[in-house]
Amino acid sequence: MTPRPAATSAVAGMTMVTAGSMTANLASYVLALLASRWLGPSGYSEFASLLAAQLVLAVPALALQTVVAREVVLGDGGAALRALGRRCAVIVAVIAAALVVPVAAVLDTGVGATAAALLTAPVLVLLATEQGLLQGGGRFGELSVILAATGVAKVVPAVAVLAVGGGAGAALVAAAVGTAAVAVGARLLAGRDAAGPARGAAVGVGAVLRASQVQLALIALSSVDLLLTRVVLDEAQAGQYALGAVATKAAFWLPAAVGVVLYPRMASPAHSAKAVRSALGVLVGLGAVTVAGAALVAPLAPMLVGQEYAPVQGLLWLFALDGACLAVLQGALLSAIARERTRLALAAWVALAVEVALILGFASTILQLVTIAVATAALAALAMSVAALRGAAGPPPHDLPNVTPVRLGRLKVTIGW
Repeated sequence: MTPRPAATSAVAGMTMVTAGSMTANLASYVLALLASRWLGPSGYSEFASLLAAQLVLAVPALALQTVVAREVVLGDGGAALRALGRRCAVIVAVIAAALVVPVAAVLDTGVGATAAALLTAPVLVLLATEQGLLQGGGRFGELSVILAATGVAKVVPAVAVLAVGGGAGAALVAAAVGTAAVAVGARLLAGRDAAGPARGAAVGVGAVLRASQVQLALIALSSVDLLLTRVVLDEAQAGQYALGAVATKAAFWLPAAVGVVLYPRMASPAHSAKAVRSALGVLVGLGAVTVAGAALVAPLAPMLVGQEYAPVQGLLWLFALDGACLAVLQGALLSAIARERTRLALAAWVALAVEVALILGFASTILQLVTIAVATAALAALAMSVAALRGAAGPPPHDLPNVTPVRLGRLKVTIGW
């Protein structure tokens, strides 16, 4: 690997990962727009709710990727980490099967469509293992390919099914098949030498569970308003809110490359403080740009998706602000996982409880619902950002008794573990 300044590496990595993420996100937005047209407000409400439920159940996948990436930085081998991924996939598969009927009853969705959505989660866990190996190894070019391929392989089959008149369930099945194909491709791309030799005691499922509760708090905060739309709003409003939430997803996921690239540096005591400050600063700036952009393009919304969605046109900037706050919160929570200070996620859990109580107690319109979502996300982001900055500036956690040198490419850093 050719040596180069850290800043240049970070910029290059962000550029590559952003390209992959934007490809995946663009594909998802195309799916959202086409599904909203072809399924109508009622059908799209079911489709969007099931995708949100799938995202919640896929939390172990997001957590596993961060744990695997951290362990690669610390020197663990790919074989042990892949074994961990397989164990997690089995656990998630069992949970998903048990939740199909209850989730279908709560969301008032079809059992077949619900099964298609939830049983994709184990596949996402296996895919996350390979992404974590690539991320921790700094192989951002290959990671960007997998990110882009995941979005395209998920969306193209689903759009094809919808185009010939298939419903939400058939589209979700097609998306699951595409995701499985990418998981196989990612395994081949990552190869056998994705990580170095094992460094000692193998990381277990417990580490993934601790990271999962952090990711679960984030995903629940980003999804709970959409999940509860069918409870507090009528069918037409729920569909309109689901489309407005596309702006939330855009503002939330578009800056994802910032956390992906800077996360390995957050895991290093020598670079953690600077990495956290850089990540939060960039996320705040990108969030401001996104909110302004949403306000500018809002007049075009009815022309793109139909006049039935005109009620959310003037609220798109609020939906984008919600996503921007969640993106900042994500950056802060990633630093907690990187430094193994997962108890800091308590602030996010408190915000979630407050949001659910306010939605069920007071929300009866789209404006009220999105205002509650924005307020709770903003407060959680502020609290977690302060905690992350203080934690990154402090010493390593007390349960890391010794210090060892770890080589990242040709950059040698000292990491406490």
